[in-house]
Amino acid sequence: MSVKEQIKQYFEEHKEEITKEIVDLTKIMVKEKTVNVVSSKLSEHPYLKFRGEEYRVGNIVKDFLDRSGIEYNEYARMEGRPNIIGTLGKNENGKRLLMPGHMDVVPSGDGWDTDPYEAYEKDGNLYGRGTLDDKGPLASILVAGKVLKDAGLLDELKGQLMLAALSDEEAEDPDGIDYGIGYLLEEKLIDPSYAVIPDIGENMVNIDIAEKGRTVFKIKSKGKQAHGSTPERGVNAVYMMSRLVVEMEKMKLEYTPHDVLGHPSLNLGEINGGAAPNIVPGSCEITIDIRTVPGMSKQNVIDQLTKLTEKIDGEFEVSVMSWNEPHAIDPNNEVVDAIQSNSKEVLGFEPQCFGMGGGTYAKTLNIAGVTSVGWGPGDDEMFHVANEFVNIKQLYDFALLTCLVSVDLLG
Repeated sequence: MSVKEQIKQYFEEHKEEITKEIVDLTKIMVKEKTVNVVSSKLSEHPYLKFRGEEYRVGNIVKDFLDRSGIEYNEYARMEGRPNIIGTLGKNENGKRLLMPGHMDVVPSGDGWDTDPYEAYEKDGNLYGRGTLDDKGPLASILVAGKVLKDAGLLDELKGQLMLAALSDEEAEDPDGIDYGIGYLLEEKLIDPSYAVIPDIGENMVNIDIAEKGRTVFKIKSKGKQAHGSTPERGVNAVYMMSRLVVEMEKMKLEYTPHDVLGHPSLNLGEINGGAAPNIVPGSCEITIDIRTVPGMSKQNVIDQLTKLTEKIDGEFEVSVMSWNEPHAIDPNNEVVDAIQSNSKEVLGFEPQCFGMGGGTYAKTLNIAGVTSVGWGPGDDEMFHVANEFVNIKQLYDFALLTCLVSVDLLG
């Protein structure tokens, strides 16, 4: 019997046990409020001493790996924000597959039917903040590693499987300091050959091979403050900005359409201005999210925004808050092949390649030269919303496919 047949047989014979272990592990991780926000929003979350507090889930991960007999290393740019890498396999052929899940989550927000940090099962789904993004998939990855060890199949892995629980995915501070995947690559603490990122949803039907650039710009209007009873003595920066916003809604970005990613997008996400109703506002700021496609440069986008401000009478300042490049890889690669062939056998369909506007660890890894794709369980419409859920059977299937894909890629 081949190694892959042994894996499938083991999963079938221990289906209830494996499913329960994934669900139970997800539930205890969901209990921990590892909420990641930018520093300016930290005061809105008094239960946090610092962003993320991923150590709360990190302790659960380390306990699981200890109990499973899986070796691991822990790396952290700062105390309390760890990155834990469990390793399996002989690492004889130099091939390394990274399977990373992130431990931080976005704030729960409003509209939940139940406590978002008390995960519960209903109609075959698991509900709670992080069940899909990304604690459920992380639990699947960890349990997959345990199965390979329990089934006595580690000697068959000639390469190395890296099970990663990472920090700092959900929010980027303006200082640009990264405590997760960026830190690990910057310090050369990991050197994977391939990576599969289970953080896109798509119910395992699609494989993310391209992502738009994730960029944030700030535009500030500069007026003149005055008393609200004599507005003629001031220059209202909010009025000034409102005229720009009207023009921005009609703005067409310059770009060349991309085969996979299509067109860019622009979203005005925040506007702030004024100190009090009886003060003429001296300044106003908007924050814009622009998702770029290949061929769009930072300077070109700045020039387009600056040209837009020049249509309005007044003084404006355009600044870049963050910028990263779009990426796209050739779909004809070993990772895509392994996912498609094994999915066809297990799930009955062959996932198709596509591009997306959201960003995952795949971008950082691909830019660093690591062949990486996004692929995993869950409904992509359930990210960052109230009553977030993931299908439990998909978590089980993903654990099985993690094992099968690992065998194909690592030998």
